[in-house]
Order: sequence, then structure tokens, then C-alpha cells
Amino acid sequence: MDDILRFALLGLGLGALYALTAHGIVLVYRGSGVLNFAHGAIGMAGAYVQWELAVNHGVPYWPAVACGVLGSTVLGVLTHLLVIRPLRRASSLARLVGTLAVFIVLTAVAVKRYGDSVQLVPAKLPSGLVEIAGATVSEDRIWLLGIAVVVTAALHALYKRTLFGLGTTAVAENQGAAASLGWSADLIAAANWGLGSALAGLTGILIVPVIGLSVTGLTTLLLSALAAALVGRFSSFPVTLAGGLVIGVVQSELTRFGSDVTGLAASVPFLVIALMLVARGRALPLRGTFLERLPALGTGRVRPVPLALAVVTGLLLIGLSSPLWADAITNTLVLSLIILSIIVVTGYAGQVSLAAYALAGTGAFIAGHAAADWGWPFELALLAGVLGTVPIGLLFALPAVRTRGVNLAIITLGLGTTLETMVFQNTDLSTTPGSDGIAVGKQTLFGIDISGVDHPQRYAAVVLVMFVAATLVVANVRRSRTGRRLIAVRANERAAAALGIDVRAAKLYAFGLSAAIAALAGVLTGFRSTSVVFADFASFESITALGLAVIGGVGFLVGPLFAATFAAGTVGARFGDLVLPGLSEWMPLIGGIILVLTLVGNQDGIGRELGKQASAAERRLLSKRGPEHAGVAQGSAEAATDGDEPVAPDEHHAAPSQAAHRTPGLPLHVRDLTVRYGGVVAVDGLSFDIEPGRVVGLIGPNGAGKTSAIDAVTGFTRAASGSVRLGDRDVTRLPVHRRAGAGLSRSFQSLELFEDMSVLDNLYAACDRPGPWAYLKDLVRPGSRPLPAHVLVAIREFGLENALDRPVGDLSYGERRLLAIARAVATSPSVLLLDEPAAGLSDDESRELAHLVRRLAEDWGMGVLLVEHDVDMVMSVCDEVVVLDFGHRICVGTPEEVRGDPAVRAAYLGDLSPEEVAP
Repeated sequence: MDDILRFALLGLGLGALYALTAHGIVLVYRGSGVLNFAHGAIGMAGAYVQWELAVNHGVPYWPAVACGVLGSTVLGVLTHLLVIRPLRRASSLARLVGTLAVFIVLTAVAVKRYGDSVQLVPAKLPSGLVEIAGATVSEDRIWLLGIAVVVTAALHALYKRTLFGLGTTAVAENQGAAASLGWSADLIAAANWGLGSALAGLTGILIVPVIGLSVTGLTTLLLSALAAALVGRFSSFPVTLAGGLVIGVVQSELTRFGSDVTGLAASVPFLVIALMLVARGRALPLRGTFLERLPALGTGRVRPVPLALAVVTGLLLIGLSSPLWADAITNTLVLSLIILSIIVVTGYAGQVSLAAYALAGTGAFIAGHAAADWGWPFELALLAGVLGTVPIGLLFALPAVRTRGVNLAIITLGLGTTLETMVFQNTDLSTTPGSDGIAVGKQTLFGIDISGVDHPQRYAAVVLVMFVAATLVVANVRRSRTGRRLIAVRANERAAAALGIDVRAAKLYAFGLSAAIAALAGVLTGFRSTSVVFADFASFESITALGLAVIGGVGFLVGPLFAATFAAGTVGARFGDLVLPGLSEWMPLIGGIILVLTLVGNQDGIGRELGKQASAAERRLLSKRGPEHAGVAQGSAEAATDGDEPVAPDEHHAAPSQAAHRTPGLPLHVRDLTVRYGGVVAVDGLSFDIEPGRVVGLIGPNGAGKTSAIDAVTGFTRAASGSVRLGDRDVTRLPVHRRAGAGLSRSFQSLELFEDMSVLDNLYAACDRPGPWAYLKDLVRPGSRPLPAHVLVAIREFGLENALDRPVGDLSYGERRLLAIARAVATSPSVLLLDEPAAGLSDDESRELAHLVRRLAEDWGMGVLLVEHDVDMVMSVCDEVVVLDFGHRICVGTPEEVRGDPAVRAAYLGDLSPEEVAP
């Protein structure tokens, strides 16, 4: 019992330090809306400044502490001013990578200066022994707990009772409103970055006597701090303190009683993170702006001749290279494969994963045991490693079903770190007797000796061929129906689900394919020697890999090769040493600085610029052959359709007119629909029917529950009860994408188009219906087919013939409105639900839209539910009108009956002019 209490008290001291670090993360997040992944590195820098001054320059301890804390403060403010503020209009991915860039730079500087060995630092806090309830514990742990409690109380008071705290809260809630009251968002953010970073420095200085002074130890403190901050929901300092203390106590107890399980105690923060994120099931709300944009994407188009020339040139260079250069080429290609895996999951599917190296290590682990334990040849071991890692990748993807963005980055980093500590660092699992890893021997491929030890050139050639094959697979996916679905999910998950896209399946597919590519890189890394050594698969290296992916262009296939050259041990490092001896030692720092410059100056990376130059060169070359060839070049370079042939305008007009006159769809029956948000009843017992060929209007004042009703019918809210039937089928319990597949399609008041896709790809994403084998088939042969007849007619009806190859962002507001409806129509629905389709349109545009809606019912046989504030439009186009007021249906009938209903006139039409009310 005394042991339990003693280890609990020891854990309280460690947990207090976790809480102090977490407080700094919370401060930065509250002040700027940024989750700072460089927080541990900033604290590490402060600890090294203090140690350097005290040990090497004889500065007294407490002045050295003050200088260390001040150094961390300055680093935090500079991070905000030089990195985060210039990215305020960038994507959330760019802001996240901005903090990762600072992490890379600081750790590179520290490793270059101090190495990564552990320095023992004596404690300066009182370290005598005290007895509490019969348990003896070091006095410094009690001091640490006291410091954490005092700091927590001070921060709680500062942000609850001072003007600065109120200003921070105001800026976090609404920057525009806070600015109108005289609060500067930049000033608030800089102050919080400084205060939060000061806490990081103080914590780093206080914790080194406990865990030792090292770059890795202090930077990996981030996960424990993130876990405590998540417990406090990035807002409550007392709850964050409690979370940190609990984590520290549990870790301490497991160290004592679970010491036989390698890495179990170190995995506690991840378990807390997983529990918090998955249980809450929603992303951390990051502060954004209406100008935020996603990174650009390449087309995935492959030019066979240049590719063949590049491969032949590469093989010749490998054949002529020395063993050292062959090793550098192998390093470059393997890292390129890691980056390629990130392009799939982050560039195409928009899921921020920091697990690339963990998955690479998993592939090497499986293949290594297949070769060492079962005697499998290289070919089969490679296949086992790649295929065996896919289920692990799917496990990593499960959190992506309920979380996204920064939250997903946290949980994948935690998963990877847990895998590293419990498996890769477990000598019982990751080594064979007499070896420093899993002994796999020298490799042959189909009887040819390709040993990386004896024949590094041959091994490099094999890696090159596999890299090219993997790149072609990813290019196929980009141009395929599967690729369009991934990009739709990346752009807007709600809109993708509304078009019948299974968002969960798309995410799982992206993680599975990414895991396979990362595993390929891991096997090729491990088998280049006679033993698979897992020091090559440190989880935090995934941060560097993501940064390199951004440098190369996270959406471009040409990016990995160029980005990989900025890493140590690659071709770029070898060239650097030729130009300036010793330059390769600075490659991590150079890569980090280039990443910062890339984010600030060109967020789309090297790949975007290379793509522009290649397209321009192709246009110049073909223009010499005549204007007709120049036009073809322009179309091939600018069209975003990739694997599908662009549809010419004359094809639209050639489409048979009867394409619009289809068989009438199924009727919709809604009964007793109720939507409750907490204690608020948004929709109360609503019932209505929509028959094929009829338009039903749903009107009411603002807040009447109209959009809530559409959300409930289409499955976008879980707070609904009642029944929804489409024909004879009960769809009440179906998810959104299955309701869409059954025939319920909708538009959104906020449009929610796929902004980084062309008009044509928006339509393709809606009408594509790939079969169950499409996910595999698209790896080898991208699906390509003409648009269905009803979509061609919709393009003509909505006047989009000349806009097919244009990016959505180039459309006028009216064109965007029409595209939103045309995209919903492209799903070939039985019932179309339109939410404020005329919002922002002129009178002429509204009248034209009303005519189109009427035609959708009469000529296409659709049932239409029209939610609209334009009463003239509703009354002119609808066969029946349902009127809501505070969620209650107060009237239903023909437009004439609704106009004359006294309850409607009192509740809704009373504010209208006599001309608007008159029939």
C-alpha cells in the first residue's frame, strides 16, 4: 500500500509538469486558434538556454532560468509574427504545418549543437525526503505540484476576471466583433503566444532534473501535454490540471506495477487522447477565415515519353554511380515513397496523418519476421509487409471516421508513438538473437542477387522501379472515379455525403492505400541491410515527412522526388557536400527553413511551379505546329477532368430531348418529424408528402425550422425522430449517403460546392456510381465514361455548357447557385430538396430559376421540396405550400389557400406589403 501511495505522489509531480506544459498549449490556442505542435520544442530551447548559461558560462541558476524562460517567450512571439500571422488566410493544414516547421527548425538546431544524448541535470528545488501517510517521497515533487496549482489558479483568475482575459475570449469567439470594440487580434495572439511559450520554457527547465535533458525527451513531452489539454477541452485550466495529474499518476503506477509490459506507461497519454477525441467525435474548432483555401492539386496526368526518358536516365545514373551515391539515391527514393503515401491521405483525401513512419516500420516488421522466422523469399516477404500493413492502416483510419484535421493529426501521432514504444522498441519483438534487429540476410529478387550490402546499385535500381510503379498507381487513382470521391471528401464531407459518396469508405480507402505505400518504403528501407533496424522508424520523423511533402506540393506527384532531396542522407545532401563540405549535416535545418519560406511564399510547393512550367512548355511546343494543336495543349493542361474526356458543347445539344422525360420517381412521406437540440424543439411533429411531378413549398419566418426539417429528412441531424419513407422503403435510419443513393438529393443554402474541382468534376462526383470493385480497378485502370444523358440535359438546361472546364472559384454567384442545383440533379433523385436556392439572385435570375424548378417537376418527374424566402417564387411555382412557425405546421394547402389563411397572415405574411400578399 505504501508503494502505491509513494508512486502516486511521484506521479503527481510529473503530472504537474504535464499540466504546466498543457496550460501553455491552451494559452496559445485560446489566443490565436492555433494548436502549437512546436510547443515542446520551444520548451526544449528554453531548457537548453538555461543549461548553456548555467553550465558553460557560470551564470547563477535563477538568472539563467529567467533567460531560458525569456528565450522561449521570444521564440513564441516570433513564431506568431513570422510564421502564423502570414498564414492567417491559409488552410488549417498550412497553419498546422507552420508549427511543425518551427518544430523541425528548433530540433535541428538543438541536435546540431548538443546532439541527442541525455544530460543529467541536478535538481535545484528542495530535494529532501518527506513522509506523507507513511509513504516517503522526494520534496521536489511536492514543490512541483504546488507550483502547478499556483500557476493554474493565477491563469484561471487572469482569464476570468481581467480585461486581457475577456479580450482573449472575445477575439476567440468573433474576431470581427472584437475588433469593432477596439481589440487587436494580432496583439492578443502575440501576447498569448509569448505567455504560453514562457510556460513551455519554465516547464522544460523544471522537468529536466526528472527526465534528463535531451532533444527527444523534451519534444515528445508534447503528447502528454496534449492529452491533458484535451481533457480540459483547451479552455479550462483547472480541468487541464486535473487531467495532467491523473495522467502522471497512472503512468507512475504502471511504471511500478506494469514494468513487464514495454511501453505501456508511455502509452497512457495516447490512450487518453484516443478516448477524448473518439468519445467526443468532433474536431477541435480551429479559427479560420472565409478566404481559407486548400492546397492545390495536380491532375495526375502521366506523360509516357518524359516518364520513360526519366526512368532510363535514372537507371543509367544508378549504374554509373559509386556505392555511396547509390545509397543516397536509395535514401531519396525511399523517402519519396513516404512522401507519396502522405500525398494520398493528406493531399487527396484531406486527412492530416502523422503516422507515415509508424506504418513504414510496421511493413518492415511484418516482412522482417516473414523472412527471418518463416524463411520467405524477398518477393513474398515484401508482399506480406505491404498487404499486412493495410489492416493496420485501416485501424489508424478508424479515428478519422469521427475526427478530422488537427485532432486526427494528434491521434495518429499518438498511435504511431505507441506502436514505436510497445513494438519497435521491444527487443523481444524487434530483434533476433545475436543481431541489433531482425536478421533477414542478403536478398535476391527472382534469383538475382540484389543485396544492398554487396550490390547497392542493383538495390537502388529495384527501389527506383518500385517507386515509379507506386507513383503510377497513385496517378491512376487521381484520375479515376475513386480519386474524384477522395477529393470531394477532402473539399466538403457534408456535400460529398449528400451526393451519395460514402465518406467513411473513402477515408478508409485513402488510409489503406497510404499504408501500403508507406509499408513498401519501410520494407525497402529495412531490407537494404542484413538486419531490419527499427531506429530508422522513429514516429516523430513523420512530422518531418509531412513538412517535406508540403515543400514538394502535397497534391502533386512530381513533388516527392524534389522534396526528398532536402533531407539528410539523400542525393541533395551528397550534392551539398560537393559544393560545401559538411553541408549535409545542416540539411534538417535547411529543410525546416525552406518549409517556413514555402508556407509563407508558396503554399502549393515546388510541384505547382513545375506543373505550370511543364504546361507552358508543352503549349509552346505544340503552338509551333499550328493553332489547333495549341488549343489541344491548353485543354489538356487546364482541364481538371484527367481520365475523362471533356464533353464538348455540341454533345449537350445533340443529347436527345427525351432524356429529361424520365420515369417518375418515388413519393416521399414524412410523418411526425421532430427535431430537438437540447431543450429547444426546432421542428415539432411535422408531416407532409411529396408526390412525383409536384413542387411543395416550405416557408416560415427565420428560425421556423425549415433547414432543420431538410437536415432531418436527408439524415444530417441525429436529433430527429419520426419516420421518413421513400416509396415503400423506410429510410429513417439510413445514413446520409445511403438516403442519397435511394433517391433523396439536396442543395445547401451555403452552396457547399467542391471549390478545388472544376464544374465538370463537380458533376462527375455526383453522377459517378462505381461498383464494389472500382476501388481496386482504379489502381490499375482509371474509370472513364461519358456523362449520363440526364446530366448532359441538366448542363444545357442550367446554362453550364461553356463553364465545364472552369474552376468553381471562377464562377459568378448566379452560376454557382445553378451549379449547386445541377449537381444535385445529376444524382438522378426521386425527390430534390432545395434550401434557399434563390438567395442572393436578382429578380430575373429568380424567375428563370423558378421556371427551371417547375420543369424539373413536370418534365423530369421529380418531387421537389422548395425552401425559400422569396414568397413570390414559392407562390408561383409550388403546387402545395407548408407553413412553419417555431417548428409547428400552422397551415398546408394550395398557394391560394395559404394566402388567405388568417394564421399565416398573422405569423408570416403580416410583414409583407399588400402587393406581395395579394394573389
